[in-house]
Amino acid sequence: MNVLGVIPARGGSKSVPRKNLTLIFGRPLIAFTIDAAKRSHYITHFVLSSEDDEIISIGRKYGAPVPFKRPAKLATDNAPTLPVVQHAVRELETQNRLTFSYVVLLQPTTPMRRPEDIDNAVEKLVNTEADSVISVCDVDAYHPARMRMIVDDQLIELPIKEPREMARRQDLPKIYIRNGAVYAVRRQVLMEQNSMIGQVSRPYIMPVERSVNIDSKLDLLLAQLLMHEEDYQHIPRINEIA
Repeated sequence: MNVLGVIPARGGSKSVPRKNLTLIFGRPLIAFTIDAAKRSHYITHFVLSSEDDEIISIGRKYGAPVPFKRPAKLATDNAPTLPVVQHAVRELETQNRLTFSYVVLLQPTTPMRRPEDIDNAVEKLVNTEADSVISVCDVDAYHPARMRMIVDDQLIELPIKEPREMARRQDLPKIYIRNGAVYAVRRQVLMEQNSMIGQVSRPYIMPVERSVNIDSKLDLLLAQLLMHEEDYQHIPRINEIA
């Protein structure tokens, strides 16, 4: 069983400039995802996909294979993730003369993902014969039943309504949101159906405290607060690698 892990890490980022190289405990953000991919038991091949020379150089120093440079058209602000992953699959299959059974998208913006999260998601995908398994976490206090749209300066309820006015969080049905940590998908679904999700998608539930997805400076501060340096001592600091 051949399983490809794809780590997309382009150079551009508006909310946090050079986000993928931002240091946490002296280690660039991409290092945490590279480490998780390296220590996964199920991933047989993985690749760092980037158009940025500095990211490529640092990624290689942390042990990420970078056998190609991502085309510029797939590294713009508006470029979707799907063709980036498909491009990586085609390149790796051609270079290695093999066909992957499963593909796992590992976004660097979720640094607290563990190797066992990857393996548990892949194992569930294989065992359940689903199209995909996606990591999620409980929305907790940010329940959509409590959310409102603003139309003509009025608060308008969403289709999901509270069972009663000012309902307690505990009384609301469980709702989950994708946390961006793991997208495991069958190759056929990805390449032939042009989807990262497919029709039958199953959840891999992760705890909220390990589901920080860094899209802003506030997210970065939260990740730094929740992460503990002793958990990452095995990953060298940026100034410790040649």
